[in-house]
Amino acid sequence: MTPSLQVTDALVAAAAKTARQSVEWFAANQHDSGYWWGDLTADTTLEADYILLQLWLYPPQHGSWNPPVRQQIDRAVRSIRERQLAEGGFNLFPDGPADVNASIKAYFALKVAGVAVAEARMVALRETILRLGGLQAANSYVKINLSLFGLYPRPHVPSIPPELILLGKTVYEMSSWTRAIVIPLSIVQALTVEPRPVPAGFSLAELLAPGVSLALPRDDGFFNRRNTFLRIDKVFKLWERFGSGALRRRAIRKAMEWITERTRYTDGLAAIYPPMMYTIMAMDLLEYAADHPDRAEAENQFANLMVDDGERFFFQPCFSVVWDTAIACHALGESGMAAPERLTRAGEWLLTKEVRRKGDWSVKRPNVEPSGWYFEFANEHYPDIDDTAMVLLGLQEAACGKAAAIRRAVDWLLAMQSSDGGWAAFDVDNNWQFLSDVPFADHNAMLDPTCPDITGRVVEALTLHGVRADHPAIRKGVAYLERAQEADGSWQGRWGVNYIYGTCFAVRGLRAAGESDREVAVLRAGEWLRSIQNADGGWGESPESYRENVFVPAPSTPSQTAWAVLGLLASGDTYSSSVQRGVEYLIQKQNADGTWSEEAATGTGFPNVFYLRYHLYRNSFPLLALATFLKAER
Repeated sequence: MTPSLQVTDALVAAAAKTARQSVEWFAANQHDSGYWWGDLTADTTLEADYILLQLWLYPPQHGSWNPPVRQQIDRAVRSIRERQLAEGGFNLFPDGPADVNASIKAYFALKVAGVAVAEARMVALRETILRLGGLQAANSYVKINLSLFGLYPRPHVPSIPPELILLGKTVYEMSSWTRAIVIPLSIVQALTVEPRPVPAGFSLAELLAPGVSLALPRDDGFFNRRNTFLRIDKVFKLWERFGSGALRRRAIRKAMEWITERTRYTDGLAAIYPPMMYTIMAMDLLEYAADHPDRAEAENQFANLMVDDGERFFFQPCFSVVWDTAIACHALGESGMAAPERLTRAGEWLLTKEVRRKGDWSVKRPNVEPSGWYFEFANEHYPDIDDTAMVLLGLQEAACGKAAAIRRAVDWLLAMQSSDGGWAAFDVDNNWQFLSDVPFADHNAMLDPTCPDITGRVVEALTLHGVRADHPAIRKGVAYLERAQEADGSWQGRWGVNYIYGTCFAVRGLRAAGESDREVAVLRAGEWLRSIQNADGGWGESPESYRENVFVPAPSTPSQTAWAVLGLLASGDTYSSSVQRGVEYLIQKQNADGTWSEEAATGTGFPNVFYLRYHLYRNSFPLLALATFLKAER
């Protein structure tokens, strides 16, 4: 352990001043309804897919787009091109390496929008794609999207038959986000008998790597899961040609009923970008008129994800308003500096978002009373465990009529514990590992496994609201966290980058459950956090740590520094130079308006595939860390 030093009055005073400035910023930026809401941004694939959707809905006539569509596409093109790397490709996170899927999507979008392929930046992009393996190296969803326009051979993309919906509860063994994607996509693939129109002469043949097969890649050996699924895929393709038309029509009808039901009480299917896009495409194929209420609503909800303020143009993958509000409310409550009425307003707004209807989660928990909170403004079918725990933490200091909602939410969280003792994001025991070998599962998100970061937060929330440390669920959660600890003392973070995030919330969960700061797991976590501190006193970690399966250092960020300080404080380290230097980093990096600046992606959508920038993380978590530091017993 680094030497323990006396915490000076000057440091405490500076931390209090910094926290107070942050509280003032939050007070000035609370919406009238009581919530806080920051932008949620990702990579260029969202804008590229938007151009694909415009091509689907409004293909150019006689080589020209209609003017309103052309105007929107031009904005999307500018947004994409602003993020092109110097070497030509596109990445998944700021300062990250070029990614083949993001680069292919960008190339397609730019070319179909009319950018000349002979332009130097397009040449560099094409060369980058070929260096990364060409079109053949793309994941299944990229290939499926291109195949809809005849730009990748249909026989060499995975089939997603709509008959999957007829398998009953089996479909719920896929993660909630995967089933929300594949069910509308199965309709789109089934009904796209002929390729959709593209501009005359348009092709992506120049992106094909010479001498590389177009077929879905196989593993070595005959008797393995992936190759078995590839053989099943061939059966699906035969079914598409020779199967029962009546059964297919029944499956499509049932799939559309499933989708339509889940567009009620929500801001679009699952309230996230890909299912919303595929729902529009499915409705188009099923000849829903433009003024049909369901189609109009689907297109309106999708359009709401667009940010177009004259200077910026980008799509948010979804809205993070409940999550943002809960974290802010928790941080403000811990600070003790916020006006009580602000916390009350936030708490009252959060209570309006409690789920009181059964959703997909109830398939495995049919007898549990509905509760919980979702991530967005409205998503009643998909409350998630992490948001629910965070809301419970956020409601602690809010004076509002919360008792009944808290009781329901605590009961719901207890019921949503998986059999291994951990908690996942949306479902219970969503862990059929063999499904990860399904050909269309290469987006690294087929399952929703339990994870340390959510488990730690749930344990913290439950114990805060009266669940005893000796409760069987808490003991199982603790045992899960102890098993999940890495050899170096860290924990992986599923929903935040990465080991710093996971370690912070795992330790907080252990301590909330009554584990001593002398326990080996807690001691090792503290030593690990101190060992990775940057020279400037902060902490930073690259998303590349997911690919390497080991911590990969990066320049310090406010959010990751806050997580590290929170983890150390939870471990019982309230004096060390590491903690003090971390607090000093947060003090020194605060802007004059009470905010912090952060360009890095510190949120995780799907490891190695999709990363996020939560624009309030840079403010909420530093405030929480400073507040916790000021409350620490010394």
